[in-house]
Amino acid sequence: MGRVALVTGGSRGIGAAISKALQADGCTVAATYAGNDEKAAAFTAETGIKTYKWNVGDYEACKAGIAQVVADLGPIQILVNNAGITRDAPFHKMTPEHWKEVIDTNLSGVFNMTHNVWGGMREAKFGRVVTISSINGQKGQFAQANYAASKAGDIGFTKALALEGARAGITVNIVAPGYINTEMMSTIPEKVMNEVILPQIPVGRLGEADEIARCVAFLASDDAGFITGSTVSANGGQYLA
Repeated sequence: MGRVALVTGGSRGIGAAISKALQADGCTVAATYAGNDEKAAAFTAETGIKTYKWNVGDYEACKAGIAQVVADLGPIQILVNNAGITRDAPFHKMTPEHWKEVIDTNLSGVFNMTHNVWGGMREAKFGRVVTISSINGQKGQFAQANYAASKAGDIGFTKALALEGARAGITVNIVAPGYINTEMMSTIPEKVMNEVILPQIPVGRLGEADEIARCVAFLASDDAGFITGSTVSANGGQYLA
């Protein structure tokens, strides 16, 4: 049995690809999810990866959930903060609820999860924390003041925490995807995709979830021990940071 990895939002989309990639690298993987029991059960049946249901925006739920994962699988050595939501609206129409929901999940959720594994990683003198940010946290996006702020906050959090973790053998890094071929992107009209989105991407296509997963798997590996506080921009050249 390899290292224990916990992936938030790890049963669907990019998260599922990450969970599978870490499993293929020999990790024992646990995946969290927020609400879709049926899809989580199907993911476990397909992969054998245990799924756990809690809201990453709730600190006490994270504390209890992580304790259960540790009891079931052992100490968590790799944490992937992938869970995220959007509540898009132009700022003049954005409500306090839109703001709070996104910040609670995308930014506070990263604190909640990381804070509850940090002590164990420090004691073990080893840890890998990888957080999924976004191209829109790097460059901003219309109608995403809440989302862009949360994802930019993840980058700042990571840079600061990397300095604290370095001497304890813990690396802390970001992967910032561009437009990825997931269920969410499939809802975009073909005309918008072909005339608006794809022309912005120099490689001329959407990214694939497996490509993001491979970035995460590398950062979680022993080979990436000298990389910390970094942002890996996986966006096909759309934004050069």
